[in-house]
Amino acid sequence: MQDHYHFYEPKNGHGLRHDPISAIVGPRIIGWIGTQDSEGKPNLAPYSFCNIFNYRPALIAFSSVGYKDSIKNAIESGVFTWNLATRSLAEVVNQSSLEQPVNEFELTQLNPLAGKLISAPRVAQSPVSIECQVTQHFQMANKEGDTVDTWMVIGEVIAVHIDPALIKDGVYHCAAAQPILRGGGPADYYEVTDQSLFHMYRPK
Repeated sequence: MQDHYHFYEPKNGHGLRHDPISAIVGPRIIGWIGTQDSEGKPNLAPYSFCNIFNYRPALIAFSSVGYKDSIKNAIESGVFTWNLATRSLAEVVNQSSLEQPVNEFELTQLNPLAGKLISAPRVAQSPVSIECQVTQHFQMANKEGDTVDTWMVIGEVIAVHIDPALIKDGVYHCAAAQPILRGGGPADYYEVTDQSLFHMYRPK
């Protein structure tokens, strides 16, 4: 029944203009990761390989293709912040992805705020910031067991900052913050809106 589907094995190439995997498994929340190096210099970078992986304790993970500053700083300091990337901040989120030796806060004219419990900086303009303490980190591997140039850091949520305007009747209103999601195409992003909301409860 699926003989007409576009089928491929990644090892042989996908035969399309753009690799579809990151678009199929998505859209993905953007982890706007704040860290600080051993000299106290702040760093800020967006990662779309990011998500939450447990409830109690809440565990947030992000991964980086290449051993970049965010990974190095998080591992060495043991902490990082996750900051919400919103539609109004989309352009500066993109600017902060520049792979150059710059201070991303100065480049984007964003204001760093000290964490309440950790040394890593938060983004003052973001309506939600989460402080995380690193619990695990490792280099990833392929199916043969060979390591690849991708690193993952997992952190336990130890503090959360939420703009009160996003809390309605005791419930965090996701769409009110207008978070942006990575779609996986060459430059595809999506925005969460109330118009796309539907409810579906788990069967009992």
